[in-house]
Amino acid sequence: MQYKQPLLPGVFYHIYNRGNNGDNIFLEERNYDHFLSLWARHVEPVAETFAYCLLKNHFHILIKIREEEDIKLRMRMNPNSLSLSEYCSKQLSNCFNSYAKAINKGYNRTGSLFENRFERKRIENKKYLLNVISYLHQNPQKHGFTNDYRDWPHSSYKSHLSKKQTRLERASVHELFGSKEKFIHAQNQKLILEDVFEDLVCEKII
Repeated sequence: MQYKQPLLPGVFYHIYNRGNNGDNIFLEERNYDHFLSLWARHVEPVAETFAYCLLKNHFHILIKIREEEDIKLRMRMNPNSLSLSEYCSKQLSNCFNSYAKAINKGYNRTGSLFENRFERKRIENKKYLLNVISYLHQNPQKHGFTNDYRDWPHSSYKSHLSKKQTRLERASVHELFGSKEKFIHAQNQKLILEDVFEDLVCEKII
């Protein structure tokens, strides 16, 4: 079994997965909303969401695991024998498993929806962190799903520009880049992402 990095409190992770055999995991528009509603129910109690991009056959999400005391409080509300890291991992797995079951039931299909258990990459430095955010938002254009990534409706890009209430860590993202204006400027830059691309190519995502 492939080793999976533990999900540790206060640490950023790039979470991603794709459909089994490269098949679509989002079959129609309403599926995206259902995925995000499950994400809010299962994952947000243990992780903050900084950016995401949902594509027809795969997804990328940038999270930061909440602080230890917050997670322990949640665990005391739901007693179990899991370690803190295992509990966080289980919350993400519950989200993806619930979504897969809904798709199988709703579309009369069987078998695995996702290729593997969800993948995660620990983000070690700020440069990598900023590049991942830009990479996520540019992803729909890179894969040819849209001519302009800013038009893709299933990423966090527009939410980061909006003033509407959001579950995203919008203020924190703007602060990471220095300001909202600098965030916008960075998203428009051609990325030099040897480290990001190398990691993702190895995982057969791009």
